[in-house]
Amino acid sequence: MRVMRFMKTKYIIRLLLLALITFAIPATAPTASAAFGIGISVGFAPPALPIYAQPICPGDGYLWTPGYWAYANSGYYWVPGLWVLPPQIGFLWTPGYWGWGGGGYFWHGGYWGPHIGFYGGVNYGFGYFGHGYEGGYWNHNHFYYNRSVNNVNVTNIHNTYNRSVSYNRDSSRVSYNGGRGGINARPPAKWRRTATGTLRPLACSTSKSISPAPTVGSSPRRTMVSRQ
Repeated sequence: MRVMRFMKTKYIIRLLLLALITFAIPATAPTASAAFGIGISVGFAPPALPIYAQPICPGDGYLWTPGYWAYANSGYYWVPGLWVLPPQIGFLWTPGYWGWGGGGYFWHGGYWGPHIGFYGGVNYGFGYFGHGYEGGYWNHNHFYYNRSVNNVNVTNIHNTYNRSVSYNRDSSRVSYNGGRGGINARPPAKWRRTATGTLRPLACSTSKSISPAPTVGSSPRRTMVSRQ
């Protein structure tokens, strides 16, 4: 009987400790998940997009997903761009973007789908110049790369072409839509329909060896920017 009482008391103590720990964690504490649009509003805009070099494409079929500013307790931090294998042939990546609304800046997460959707008019470069995608296209189960905006080794990847794209990478480095100093762009009706189609976040992609894109004058992995 003593043993049974002891085990029962020990079990109750464990439950009480678990409850205390659970309630001790603040439910509204902003974390890195804010970068993926879990209803977190940031009161100040993200910094300008950094200028960086795109790493070489690791192999046929990889698509470029541009870097972006995420948010954590310490402020905004830079997430480098990646070469990623899409979840299925024919899919394209629509980048995420920060947008003003409801008194704050919210993150609209990127997604995979058969068409490029709206990404706030943000000029991410490397084919993502604010609307659409100039970096390549799918044809007969192969992705054809535009060498004028992608870093591709033509010795290993033969499905390439060279089409000049008129843009100025340095002129517009604003990283958010709406609000003070933000990009004034709205999605056309066809892009609003696209956003309600097949959405697959970056985490669902089948990626292998992926090369990070280092930022200029900063750590290639994490650059924190907090409000002063």
